[in-house]
Amino acid sequence: MQAEGITIAVLGTSLELIYPTEHVSLAEQILASGGALVSELPPGSPPRGWHFPRRNRLISGLSLATLVVEATRRSGSLSTARLALEQARDVFAIPGSIHNPQSQGCHYLLQEGAGLIDNAETLVTNLTKSPLNQYVSTPSLPQNTTPCARQLLDNPQEMLLDALGYEPTSVDALIASTGLSSESVASLLLSNLRAASNLTRAVAIFG
Repeated sequence: MQAEGITIAVLGTSLELIYPTEHVSLAEQILASGGALVSELPPGSPPRGWHFPRRNRLISGLSLATLVVEATRRSGSLSTARLALEQARDVFAIPGSIHNPQSQGCHYLLQEGAGLIDNAETLVTNLTKSPLNQYVSTPSLPQNTTPCARQLLDNPQEMLLDALGYEPTSVDALIASTGLSSESVASLLLSNLRAASNLTRAVAIFG
């Protein structure tokens, strides 16, 4: 929605029951931006465990391709990837740290032949080659910078989080990669640690 694209949300409940409830405002934003909420379940259908794997076939079927960003080895995202293959859709995955359990599913898909995506341009290039692309116009990226990149430039906290990986990172390395001052980096790190001390991201090592 921030990139002014079209967002379609496929629900594991009936349309009048947004789950979890804190996503009600998100659902309203999707509709207000010209997107859609989709459900095949009859009115009054509450969230049930089996609803969500079932709805995944609709997600993959509505899409030109499935891109798995993070997934454990037993993640439902791998089920969606399997459904995409059965529907003759392309499957892509983003690699991550070998120490991050949330990357194990992505690495498995890459070993099985999924396309490796390391930046937005690679994804767009692959989508334009899809045989299904004749039915849907794929938006092109700006030549100079992507919407995500522009957003990072305007948000120091996002820049810092993007620079943090799953390995210990020194403050000097963070300063070099973000272009932020040492005072800004130290302040943002302390702020993030107070707000979310249980984050799975690696904590920068001082000194």
